[in-house]
Amino acid sequence: MSFFDEAPRQRLSLPARFLRLHWPLIALIAAVATVGFFMMHSVGRGQAPWAQQQMTRFIVGGGLMVAIALVDVRFWRKIAYLAYAAGVAGLVAVDVMGVVGMGAQRWIDFGFVRFQPSELMKVALVLALARYYHDIGPVRAGKLLWLIPALLMIAAPCALVLIQPDLGTAVLLGLGGFSAMFLAGASWWFFILMALGLGGAIWAVFASQGTDWQLLRDYQYRRIEVFLDPTQDPQGAGYHINQSMIAFGSGGVEGKGYMAGSQTQLDFLPEKRTDFIFTTFAEEFGMIGAVSLLALYTLLVWMCLASALRIRHSFGRILAGSLAMAFFCYYGINMAMVMGLAPVVGVPLPLISYGGTSMIALMCAFGLMLSAFVYRDAPFDTRRG
Repeated sequence: MSFFDEAPRQRLSLPARFLRLHWPLIALIAAVATVGFFMMHSVGRGQAPWAQQQMTRFIVGGGLMVAIALVDVRFWRKIAYLAYAAGVAGLVAVDVMGVVGMGAQRWIDFGFVRFQPSELMKVALVLALARYYHDIGPVRAGKLLWLIPALLMIAAPCALVLIQPDLGTAVLLGLGGFSAMFLAGASWWFFILMALGLGGAIWAVFASQGTDWQLLRDYQYRRIEVFLDPTQDPQGAGYHINQSMIAFGSGGVEGKGYMAGSQTQLDFLPEKRTDFIFTTFAEEFGMIGAVSLLALYTLLVWMCLASALRIRHSFGRILAGSLAMAFFCYYGINMAMVMGLAPVVGVPLPLISYGGTSMIALMCAFGLMLSAFVYRDAPFDTRRG
């Protein structure tokens, strides 16, 4: 039996699918990414090839986004569990044959390209949870018993990522998964219990420090201590956040101007093209620029959520809404991190930070959102939600 036997296929010609694409959303994605190109040119002082490489990745990712968007969303539902299994296999492969970079084993090196499976796992997890909750229906989604499979689906990749170790990505995986559960209608009791459990986990983390059952690595405890008081080790663990705060302050209201940020151009600011690119932007364009960029991100998330509300089937609504909320968490955590409002956990700024796998994974996520929007009226088997 073919996949489309479960419901009549919504027949849309290729031109019709192009017309149904959410072009304002695509234009906004391109606008945010363009900010990243200019920032790569700035941090490279006009000499490093980072801007050209970032543009190439965006073009490739944009092609993938459109290609994914033009495929019937019911196909993505069909392969959701397969994508999840492939993502878990990739994380296991990292543990077996991954290469170490920046103190963590997160990448698989194919020679011509270095690949980070955890980035694609962020998308595969939400895709699989969207299928799970679509299949069980809204009634069972609100019962505690049906939370167990979803929690196991979230826990497996989170545990594998923590082994690398990569706390930031593990947090993002959890937030993406819980977003899907929330939108699917999971019981409020679950979230109350989760809040209590989180409080208990935080207590356990601090209580375990210095014991045989210590839950975090020493450098991760050091990050927490520095977050609480960055001045206690200004040349060591607190160097990143101290330099970030200096750059923010020096930018003032209007900024120092494009390619004129002293902290960035004189290489005082670490990780200036990846995790701390927002600091570079704020130093050059000031508070006005930082607030404007935040407004662009907020508009992008609002547009994604508004499009999700127009999707008639639960699979597409959960998928698009969860990916939008996950995107909000990505840039929210990064901005809070570089401003000293959250511990430094190594989360890039989406669409702007330098990175190949993260760019491709993000564009694939947008492609899935657009596919759900293009096929927003696609008929699904009503017995499956």
